Amino acid sequence: MNLPPLLRVLLWPVSLLYAAAMWSRARLYTHGWLKQRRLDGRVISVGNVSVGGTGKTPMVIWLAERFVAEGKRVAILSRGYRGSGKTSDEVELMKDRLQDRVLFGVGKDRYAEGKRLQSAGVDIFLLDDGFQHLRLARDVDIVLVDSTRPLRQQSILPAGRLREPRSALHRADLVVFTRTEQSTPSVSAIQKFPQMAIYSSTTKLLGFRDHSLGAILQTSCPDPVFAFAGIGNPEAFFADLERWKLQVVGSKSFRDHHRYTKRELLELTVTARSLGAKVLMTTEKDAKNLDAASSSEMPVRIAVVTMEIPDEERFLRDLRERLALRGGVAA
Repeated sequence: MNLPPLLRVLLWPVSLLYAAAMWSRARLYTHGWLKQRRLDGRVISVGNVSVGGTGKTPMVIWLAERFVAEGKRVAILSRGYRGSGKTSDEVELMKDRLQDRVLFGVGKDRYAEGKRLQSAGVDIFLLDDGFQHLRLARDVDIVLVDSTRPLRQQSILPAGRLREPRSALHRADLVVFTRTEQSTPSVSAIQKFPQMAIYSSTTKLLGFRDHSLGAILQTSCPDPVFAFAGIGNPEAFFADLERWKLQVVGSKSFRDHHRYTKRELLELTVTARSLGAKVLMTTEKDAKNLDAASSSEMPVRIAVVTMEIPDEERFLRDLRERLALRGGVAA
């Protein structure tokens, strides 16, 4: 959200009002003046304090895989942002990666979706993008911060990218800095909050898939490539490709959750060829929005990634301790 300086100044009073409203709303829930609804089973919220991609979907997948490996029954609750028919690009991505190992509840009323799934004996509910969804009680709040976009440089909506004031991090139990391979995390800005445990995470490349061949994973990709992405932070994806030693001859960004048309794919192909690219490269999330434009004269490759937490053992230990601590606490 790169607004002109003058426009940011003009929007500043609106941002102050918005920040005050969000602070007041959170305070009403914190003090019990607005009631939260609680599900049977532990609820872990994964969210952020800014708009745009911070890595929430990879984090949800990462957590689901580890709880499933422990024999837990896991359900993911998602709003399905900018989706339709009880799904979205992010939901479809999670379903592809997790298959039938977890349950999904998709809709604006995530409490109702959770109640619907309770009879399946769910042990862990993962609340996707849930930090601001305060109507649903949670046992642990995990907040992700994109280390390539330091919070101290961000302003409150609508002048900037922050959904809430930075002080909202007081509510977090665990803070994970994502994409730390691209930037030294600026943890000093929040180290004054001693109740929070802080961790770093990185993005790991698993391989590439050909969009026309489905789930077959390949370890290499023809060079050079032309990259395109309609995600929250496309610049981080393009930087990852360079870090993975791909020869990127050009790139194009689209709005988050963008649905591609055949004409747009043709235009991308023409541009890519003019720059000498052999393939088009995109993300798993973008691949879910290519259905209407699935046929292309140039191969479309999908970068398949996962999240890694270097101090995974400490992170999981702290997470379990907080889950145990909240056990039996009434909503």
